[in-house]
Amino acid sequence: MNRQSIALAAAVALAFPVSAQEPPEDAASPNEIVAEASPEEWVTIAADDLLIMTLAPDADGNERKVTIQMMPAPFSQGWVENIRMLARAGWYDGISINRVQDNYVVQWGDPNYDNPEADGAAKPLPDSLNAVPEAAYTVDGDAIALSVKLADSERDLALERGDALAGTDETTGIILANGLVDSYSQAALFDNGWPLATNAGDAAEGEPAAVWPVHCYGMVGVGRGMSPDTGSGAELYTVIGHAPRHLDRNIALVGRIVEGMEHLSSLPRGTGDLGFYTADEADKRTPILSIRVASDLPEAERPAYEYLSTEGETFARYADARANRRDPFFIVPAGGADICNIPVPVRRVGR
Repeated sequence: MNRQSIALAAAVALAFPVSAQEPPEDAASPNEIVAEASPEEWVTIAADDLLIMTLAPDADGNERKVTIQMMPAPFSQGWVENIRMLARAGWYDGISINRVQDNYVVQWGDPNYDNPEADGAAKPLPDSLNAVPEAAYTVDGDAIALSVKLADSERDLALERGDALAGTDETTGIILANGLVDSYSQAALFDNGWPLATNAGDAAEGEPAAVWPVHCYGMVGVGRGMSPDTGSGAELYTVIGHAPRHLDRNIALVGRIVEGMEHLSSLPRGTGDLGFYTADEADKRTPILSIRVASDLPEAERPAYEYLSTEGETFARYADARANRRDPFFIVPAGGADICNIPVPVRRVGR
């Protein structure tokens, strides 16, 4: 077994069984812990990694903008390059929200492309777009070096897989969901602010070590047809319900919503197959006026954001608190959490 292929990381191992522990009287909530983070623990999101999607105003004339942070290297970069290219070409201008499936996804793109209710010719795509292979849904496990650090350094972490989890001196965040178990992978973890999953791999059995992003609420993915089609980035969706982790490694994830999610999650649901709007529901389809890379906007119009470093002590405490609520409202700490139940804090900041 090639158990050294991935050095798994963990600035955040969950507190294992805690039901017998007496919660401290002054236990802080997750939000209170985040509020105490020092400025040095917040990481600036580059403007070139942000997309600003402007929807048509709502029924009361209120502006609706959605900000998407795109996935960093080494994940999904062929699709991310396509998305920047399409945004800079103005290709997304005038497309629409075409599908809203309850407890699942909101999808947007050209209403005349792969849409059951299409009534015209599809917009031509640029010839220079990348054709990205299915292999790019994951990255080689050796591409990311991760390490282990407990929220409580005196707490014993029993690694059931022995050397399957090899630590280094780095302190990248990891959540071993529900105590070393993730239903969809060998381990779920955080790296540079993103939720990921991984396996240790066994090269001898044809399963090399791999790491991949996961389908949590608000993650943005690439719509596609039947395999081997992997999509271009012209059709995008975001998760608006329970994390559909069965899609992991089957569809490209390219980013996440960091602001304006309420403008998408509250849209009227489609009644057609898979939540597509029917011909009688054309009035429900929300126009998208534009999608721009934030770095291309005038400086005064660029929103700025930071995320809480998943490598810091505050994130370790925050994740532990999300998994084991000890603040006054709670009676029994859960003793574990799915990675998607520990959203990485993101905040807007002034320039």
